Amino acid sequence: MSQTDLELELLDVARVAAAAAADELRPRFGHGQDGVRAKSSPTDLVSEADLAAEASIRRVLADRRPDDAILGEEGGETGEGELRWLIDPLDGTTNFLFGVPQFAVSVACEDADGGLVGVVLDPVRDECFSATRHGPPQLNGDLIVGSDRDQLATALVATGFGYDARVRAHQAIVLSRVLPNVRDIRRAGSAALDLSWCACGRYDAYFERGVKLWDHAAGDLIASRAGLELRTLAADGDDPAGVLAAPAALVDELLALVLGRS
Repeated sequence: MSQTDLELELLDVARVAAAAAADELRPRFGHGQDGVRAKSSPTDLVSEADLAAEASIRRVLADRRPDDAILGEEGGETGEGELRWLIDPLDGTTNFLFGVPQFAVSVACEDADGGLVGVVLDPVRDECFSATRHGPPQLNGDLIVGSDRDQLATALVATGFGYDARVRAHQAIVLSRVLPNVRDIRRAGSAALDLSWCACGRYDAYFERGVKLWDHAAGDLIASRAGLELRTLAADGDDPAGVLAAPAALVDELLALVLGRS
């Protein structure tokens, strides 16, 4: 099998898996959820919907890719294959639980060299963002491209905040540096959708610390294939690691602001 054929096969698996998770989420959205509990902090929640959606993804992968490894937000890491699936069955759990229609399913697959395929599915809008390592980024089958803005002052920038109060306090300081230098800030609550919306030009750029690999693996690939530059935000003291995506003309200036080096 050629590399292209492998990527297309994996992309089909990712789409099927994401659709299976979305089928679990749609009928539960807008209704009270059972089994809600906190994880790392009182604001970091997991629900029965998260668990059911991840179980549906794992069933698809067990059927279609039984020899691959899986790293899931709720189920942890299983398997030892050369390929690894990175799955977030419900990115935006707080939004989901509060009835805010901004959440997604994120499914990616990687090898030793990085991302091979990525799918981010918005069950509310029925929007499926996707990309492969060598293929075009798409939204419901149509080609997408990221922003080519070259003035940070007119850029619409998305971000997100951590669950830990100490991390949030420092993120507020960072935001105070960035906000006066951009058009505006958006905080919608789903890293996967933030990156996907950057990939199709709805946002110009995005940065966030505290995101996990399953949150941004698919979105990273989609955004990079759409022409955006990605930078890793290294962990620093109380600041956890993160990711930044922006057009080439803006990435260094935005990164300097985020890191406090401007």
